[in-house]
Amino acid sequence: MRSDGFRAFVEELFEPVEGVSVRAMFGGLGVFREGIMFALAADEVLYFRADAETEPAFEAEGCEAWVYPGRNRPMTMPYRRVPERLFDDPDAFRSWALAAFAAAERNKAGKKKPGARTKPRPRAAGKSK
Repeated sequence: MRSDGFRAFVEELFEPVEGVSVRAMFGGLGVFREGIMFALAADEVLYFRADAETEPAFEAEGCEAWVYPGRNRPMTMPYRRVPERLFDDPDAFRSWALAAFAAAERNKAGKKKPGARTKPRPRAAGKSK
């Protein structure tokens, strides 16, 4: 469950980051830029998208991963709790937010669209369009 006050807090945090929108999602909030979700809020805790490149910074800060109860077992997602010290430092918050967006972009770039081919198939001899 999310409160309107927490949503306002999240929107204010992201003001220094250009092009961000905050949307209600599954009882929490999704934070998007250029149509890519790079942060989320669940149970009034903010998380940034992480990947192999950004994970060490989160680990150094002691930031745990977002885990939600799956059907058969807990599911760990590639989002890490935002260090609370960033809430009082807009420049550092912006830097971490942009790093999270870059991680989300890398993740998206690494995924192929369903049915996408890397090379065009050769045409059979004698066939034309």
